[in-house]
Amino acid sequence: MAPVSRLPSIYFEKLLESSPDIVVAVDRQGTITFYNDGARQTLGYTPDEVLGQHVTRLYPDLAEARKVMAAMRQGKNCETTFVTKSGAKIPVLIAGSIIRDPEGHELGSIGFAKDLREIRRHDQLATLAEVAIGLAHEINNPLEVIVNSLNLLEAHVARVTSDEDFVVEGERLDSIHTALKRIQRIVTQLTEMAHGSQYSTREYLPGTQMTDLRAAGTCTDGGRAAALEPHEPALSGIRILVVDDDLGVCQSLRDLLTQEGCEVLVATGGREAIARLESSVVDLVLSDVVMPDLDGYQLFQEVSRRYPGLPVVLMTAFHFDKDHIIKRSRQAGLEDVIYKKPIDPPRLREIIKRHARRAQAAAG
Repeated sequence: MAPVSRLPSIYFEKLLESSPDIVVAVDRQGTITFYNDGARQTLGYTPDEVLGQHVTRLYPDLAEARKVMAAMRQGKNCETTFVTKSGAKIPVLIAGSIIRDPEGHELGSIGFAKDLREIRRHDQLATLAEVAIGLAHEINNPLEVIVNSLNLLEAHVARVTSDEDFVVEGERLDSIHTALKRIQRIVTQLTEMAHGSQYSTREYLPGTQMTDLRAAGTCTDGGRAAALEPHEPALSGIRILVVDDDLGVCQSLRDLLTQEGCEVLVATGGREAIARLESSVVDLVLSDVVMPDLDGYQLFQEVSRRYPGLPVVLMTAFHFDKDHIIKRSRQAGLEDVIYKKPIDPPRLREIIKRHARRAQAAAG
């Protein structure tokens, strides 16, 4: 086999020079002997300003430079801080090695430094996205309790007050509905932002920006129509199992559906729901998607296996479904998902009526 020819060192030097990362070499005394274009663009110094200078010029202090050199001698990467020409401190990750002559004598060292600012920014954005999704979920659950309770209160006020008094109370209820709609829209925008949709910022204080959610908070519809719809006779007698790990959601949905004439059982987890079904007959299971013991897909599979034909409807506070629970459930035969908490009462009535009555007819 013919020997492999080695590329001249000039090729490697050109490669290092054109690297977008920071590449710096020093001699045994710590004097900078090589400084590439990536370093110039990131740190702001020209080669004339640093070549021949001690490498500590790039560090906040001597201790930090010694820490990096100690890591190189151990063959380890090291996270440290560089100081730019403007005085800004930037986080970098350095991978380097000691340069030796053929006899093994130390000549200096070379370090390859990666600017971590963009990576950390992406990590922070990912964390903020998770926070936004979690926040939307945690707000939507108590918000559903408030909306369901408000609908019940409004129906009660309509029954017990005179027309004249109801006009006054109705205006107050309208203002509450409007405020709740505003919160719902803001929460929805937070979720959409977490999934990468565009958003704008505005100045909160001099020098401080904040996300502009004013457009999301603008609401023109009051939302009383759904709450004031008359009692739905077609729902009378339908037996429903409501499953949600938030007891407040279970109780508010139970109260709302009981007013519609339904018979409602509640369970605060998937396993409790299975136990309920073993001792009670229901016409429909209305379940949350994300729960700590069994998720919506696992509960749907278990119900389908044990009680074929018993309809299951999943409900979720937001569209984010990182574990593909809804997708897998649909592939397994799930027909309906209620994507919003607070739940839209007319849609809830329509789904219950369609599925539960069909199940009752099949059983009969």
